[in-house]
Amino acid sequence: MAKIRESGMPDEAYWETFFNPGCIVGKLDCNGPIDVVEFGCGYGLFTIPAAELVSGTIYALDIDPAMIVATGERALAAGVRNVAAEERDFIADGCGRPDGSVGYAMLFNILHVEDPVALLREAYRALVPGGRLGAIHWKHDPATPRGPALAIRPPLDQCRRWAEEAGFEFVRGEDLCCCSWHWGMVLQRPGITPL
Repeated sequence: MAKIRESGMPDEAYWETFFNPGCIVGKLDCNGPIDVVEFGCGYGLFTIPAAELVSGTIYALDIDPAMIVATGERALAAGVRNVAAEERDFIADGCGRPDGSVGYAMLFNILHVEDPVALLREAYRALVPGGRLGAIHWKHDPATPRGPALAIRPPLDQCRRWAEEAGFEFVRGEDLCCCSWHWGMVLQRPGITPL
């Protein structure tokens, strides 16, 4: 199993204090009649707001079985029925979605992986032409209350270069005023989805 470089996932209650997940997901264009793949769902903190904004399925992936259970329980408690939480080593085995099959990909707090360009290429492969990718990460700032070590924590401009190397077009950076410790950006797979 290819676990992502460890950044010390805190307990769920503490983790939730760092984010306004509904605001973040909405600001990063996750909405509409689309399917979504989430790379690293963790406790499902962003999964549920995404499920409430789209009418398709959220494929919530994580390598940790405890995170899959937590995400499933959170979906049940929220009454959302469009979450498919799956234990998956997407670093080693890909996301399991067919080529060009999802309208949106979520890479939240995960681009400190060993090979971020390969992960971005996997997201690109799964997206429909014109599909979007939302990414957030901890700001490259020692004042943040947690996050991966600065040595492996990528700033937005580096992530943009990686994404462009993987084939994405940069749409915009996003000031996450609802989440002061993070930056956000929206990227797009070039092309138009055929009707």
